[in-house]
Amino acid sequence: MKSSILSLVLLCCSLFAQAQIVYHNADQFPLYGKATEATATRYERFPDSLRNISRKPLWELSQNSAGLAIRFRTNSTTIAAKWELLLDRTMSHMTPVGIKGLDLYSLENGEWKFVNSGRPTGKSSQNTIISNMTPEMREYLLYLPLYDGVTALEIGIDSLALIDQPKVEMPTQNKPIVFYGTSILQGACASRPGMAHTNILSRWLNRECINLGFSGNGQLDLEVAEVIAGVDAGCFVLDFVPNASVDQMNEKAYQFYSIIRSKHPDTPIIFIEDPIFAHSYFDQRAARELSNKNKTINELFRTWKKQGEKNIYFISSQKMLGDDREATVDGIHFTDLGMMRYAELIYPVIKKNLKK
Repeated sequence: MKSSILSLVLLCCSLFAQAQIVYHNADQFPLYGKATEATATRYERFPDSLRNISRKPLWELSQNSAGLAIRFRTNSTTIAAKWELLLDRTMSHMTPVGIKGLDLYSLENGEWKFVNSGRPTGKSSQNTIISNMTPEMREYLLYLPLYDGVTALEIGIDSLALIDQPKVEMPTQNKPIVFYGTSILQGACASRPGMAHTNILSRWLNRECINLGFSGNGQLDLEVAEVIAGVDAGCFVLDFVPNASVDQMNEKAYQFYSIIRSKHPDTPIIFIEDPIFAHSYFDQRAARELSNKNKTINELFRTWKKQGEKNIYFISSQKMLGDDREATVDGIHFTDLGMMRYAELIYPVIKKNLKK
């Protein structure tokens, strides 16, 4: 009888200890996806030196945490999070989890597997992401919001559990892939952060990816080229055509490219066409604009090749979204299906040319 009572007491104590969540500041763990450390706060994407130089909407978007992720390991049976948002933004065509939530992955047999999402509840959120796990040490990757900024982040675990620095270097941070582009590249409209195509590719290629996507503002601002050129990258992917006008491309595309190339003479640089958006099959004005933009970037690319530019590559958007027109949420921005198809299209090109 005494033995049974003692066992019950120990079980209750164990359950009580597990139920007590202790929070740890995420600042103590590695942050992936930054082009520069010279930011005003940890979860921004631009150096603070651009605060009064960049256009206001571009600067504001740089404070979104798209592509950033925390790496850690723990043997906790529960993982929770507290996070503070910059804006608590809402949009009609994108889920709150994708805009301002968190996304947790665990390493299993050398591959990152989705665990669960942290659902936002307001400007300040506290959420249990997963519970009732076995108490074994696992490696984790926690993606940050795509369309809002994070001003503070804490990771919650069982009070008696351990949390530590990652033991496995995955994804590798040597020679990251730098992506530059528009709202789609920033992550619109993935249902959760892990489904943004840059994050998908990072897991597939086991390489850190830096997301410099700026919704509506991938307009070849030259200071962004300087930020990109500051990264010792394995590959640069330039996907600005959806936002850049024909005039902007003719005026600035080569200069933008040259800023990067001057510092990285041998690093592969990949250009991507404007996607063939679903609505352009019906909207004739949109169809003409799309055609003119793709004609322009094709002509520019061919000219540069004829002039002797090397290690530059071009990806056609013809097969980017498939033939069923089912891969967007609003005729333009990609659903998870669109993000997956996009990643599948450019994955082999990056893998083939990625600098070691």
